[in-house]
Amino acid sequence: MTADSTRQARVASSPSNGGDTGQSWTGASAILFDLDGVLTPTAIVHEQSWKQLFDGYLQDLPAASRYRESDYFDHIDGKPRFDGVRDFLASRNIVLPEGPADDDPASNTVQGLGNRKNHVFNDIIRAGGVQPYEGSVRFIEAARGHGLKLAVVSSSRNAPAVLLAAGLAEYFPIVVDGVVGAAQNLPGKPSPATYSYAAQLLNVPSNECIVVEDAVSGVLAGRAGSFHSVIGVDRGAGRQTLLDAGATLVVEDLNELL
Repeated sequence: MTADSTRQARVASSPSNGGDTGQSWTGASAILFDLDGVLTPTAIVHEQSWKQLFDGYLQDLPAASRYRESDYFDHIDGKPRFDGVRDFLASRNIVLPEGPADDDPASNTVQGLGNRKNHVFNDIIRAGGVQPYEGSVRFIEAARGHGLKLAVVSSSRNAPAVLLAAGLAEYFPIVVDGVVGAAQNLPGKPSPATYSYAAQLLNVPSNECIVVEDAVSGVLAGRAGSFHSVIGVDRGAGRQTLLDAGATLVVEDLNELL
């Protein structure tokens, strides 16, 4: 049986295709979750932060195309922060100095812009707090009830703070975020390296780990690794787009799998 036919067989037994809740965990020992847009609506905050960042930066560059909503999904979503800066700038044929990692957020460098975006993001989170998706919380609890190990794999360097603010930290003994990825010299999504590292920390073979993602780059990462399956959560990227990227199945909310 090919990898694709194996994936299709697993989809056929999933709850969204007529199976029961227990069948969705068949052959799996762990679930690796992306954070923003999967467990918490913080992807929206990231979108707002990136828009605010680039609206401000581009206003002094009248010849450059303005920031558009589609830019988030085309160039930024799911990637490590500084990769998002580089890829967006490249889309406008803009090249900036890299700058030091602790560059001043006021500096117009790759690192400076990335740090500025992080300040904007944290200001919004502190002002409004974080409320997790109810369906995702139910899915987490069901998975834990089936004895599956859980981990978060996020490109964000703010993942532990977001999990704590959302009341989800207790569920995830393993968090592979942007800080861990950088410390371990792991390439970011769409490379499967951070997901593979999380599986290693859980002491679970990759082919027994389900990946749950809302970003194209994350789905590509899951597809590139030898994982059990990839559940796409459509929070705006588009169902067919996620399927084309390699999602085994796509839902609008994880509650649909219960």
